[in-house]
Amino acid sequence: MAENLKGNDKVFSRRIDNFFIGLERAFQFVKKFFVEVWVPPYEFKEVIRQCYRIGYNSLPLISLTGFIVGIVFTNQSRPSLSEFGATSWLPALISIAVVRAMGPLVTALIAAGKVGSSIGAEIGSMKVTEQIDAMEVSATNPFKFLVVTRVLASTFMIPILVLYTDFVALMGAFLNVHVNEMVSISTFFVQVFDSISFLDISSSMIKSLVFGFTIGMVGCYKGYNSTKGTEGVGKAANSAVVMAMFLIFIEELLSLQITNFFRQL
Repeated sequence: MAENLKGNDKVFSRRIDNFFIGLERAFQFVKKFFVEVWVPPYEFKEVIRQCYRIGYNSLPLISLTGFIVGIVFTNQSRPSLSEFGATSWLPALISIAVVRAMGPLVTALIAAGKVGSSIGAEIGSMKVTEQIDAMEVSATNPFKFLVVTRVLASTFMIPILVLYTDFVALMGAFLNVHVNEMVSISTFFVQVFDSISFLDISSSMIKSLVFGFTIGMVGCYKGYNSTKGTEGVGKAANSAVVMAMFLIFIEELLSLQITNFFRQL
């Protein structure tokens, strides 16, 4: 019995040690990014290529999801408002929900699943096949070429995708409101823009930048530190998605508290 307790204590202490070692490695990885991003040469072509891959290739899924979100949220909100005879408030309610929370969160979660797993698997496979080592031998900085470019691309493109998702979701909501309440598009969007403020838009964009940085950084970190073998590549892609989504929810909670603080000033 005593030997089992000692064994459990060793396993627990080892897990704690591994946790803090992982935190230190992640801190050093992020620190290295902020150092390398300012040091030439700058890989502008690779950043643009990654922006195209992240942005353009995500449009079909983002479009479909945003459109469905707008329709579903409108259908779910109508019965509650109709009980108080306030269905005319639907455009205002939808715009607040989409711009403040749903647009950035839905976009970030989709990007975490699609972009984060892709980055983790791509860099992980390069790590396994020793392509990263070959880049170092050929006098190429693999960290700058692989990590910095992808993190910058995801940081730049997620806010643009969020704006696009907001627009698509509002169009889906408009079609639903127009069919049921016969509201014109001018009246709908007048109510939409009257209900949101500069703080809503600015906080959404800042939050989207943080989401994009998190997705790119987590995907690169998991891929860059993946273990040998094809199993390690799969684990890197899977853990990149899980960790990115977990951090996105935490950042969403923190950003909500900060935004509410400034809103009360």
